[in-house]
Amino acid sequence: MVVGFLLRGGLLAGAVYYTRQVGIWGGSDQTDQLYNKVKSELCPYVKKVEKQLPFEVPQLPRTGEMRFLAKHYYNEGVKNTFRFIHMLPCYAGRGLKKAKDTFQDFANSPAITGGEASSAAK
Repeated sequence: MVVGFLLRGGLLAGAVYYTRQVGIWGGSDQTDQLYNKVKSELCPYVKKVEKQLPFEVPQLPRTGEMRFLAKHYYNEGVKNTFRFIHMLPCYAGRGLKKAKDTFQDFANSPAITGGEASSAAK
């Protein structure tokens, strides 16, 4: 368990270090340069694959579109996280009520079925 935790922590730290060195966490100009570099390096491979596919592959989005999409999905993630935190007491209350009802059902004696009721009455 400890070894697994250390291994995962090391992988996470390595991923953060590498992405920082590459420029993902830098300024917007540095990130734009990285995006354009990756786009230019992938272009020959994409063209090679496009020739083999039976359909047309859409162009990669421009930097402005990527920026807009990244902001949009980041904001949606933040909104949904706070919505979940806001609703957490409600979710917890429903879960506790369901658990309470389930334990009460287990505490009650089972109901007598129709066949057993007629034999018990005799």
